[in-house]
Amino acid sequence: MGKKLTPFAAAALASLALAGCFGGGRPPAALMTLTAAQAPAAAEPRTVTEGEAITVATPDAPRAITASRVPVYVDATTIQYLRGAQWVESPTDLFRNLLSETIAARTHRAVVDPALYTQARSAVLNGRLLRFGLDPDAHEAVVEYEGALTRPDAGVVTNRFAARVPVAGNDATTVGAALNEAANQVAVAVAAWIGG
Repeated sequence: MGKKLTPFAAAALASLALAGCFGGGRPPAALMTLTAAQAPAAAEPRTVTEGEAITVATPDAPRAITASRVPVYVDATTIQYLRGAQWVESPTDLFRNLLSETIAARTHRAVVDPALYTQARSAVLNGRLLRFGLDPDAHEAVVEYEGALTRPDAGVVTNRFAARVPVAGNDATTVGAALNEAANQVAVAVAAWIGG
């Protein structure tokens, strides 16, 4: 029969396990996320034909973006990471959720999550998140996204979107807020492009 852990030992083991989630270092003071500036209202069902539904796919992205850290675009061939800034989950997943919320709020389309319902014959928005970080020379948060919209029986149309938002500092809170604003600007432009 094994020894029973004292409360102190149990707390110490829990702290070590939590530290392991963040690469063995001290966990960050806060994690960043993205929030849609406009979201669909609750308890308002929406009925649409299959052609009016849309599925938003998680965008592809370079490895520098898919990490949980914020890239700093030092120059054309050099990327660093912003100290103390860490996303709560993959930026590509966060951006997909923001796009879905914005499209649902700003169009009459129903955004269908393929994880919940796979039988709908809907338009599909695929894409690639090209840049999602800090431009230190311009002192701007930058978001660049290329979308590829496939409509049933209508082929594929692509378009590129970009937004830049000035940043007053290089701390996680300031840069995170600017990236959230830039991501919302891109999402609004994507929703307008999709229409409906």
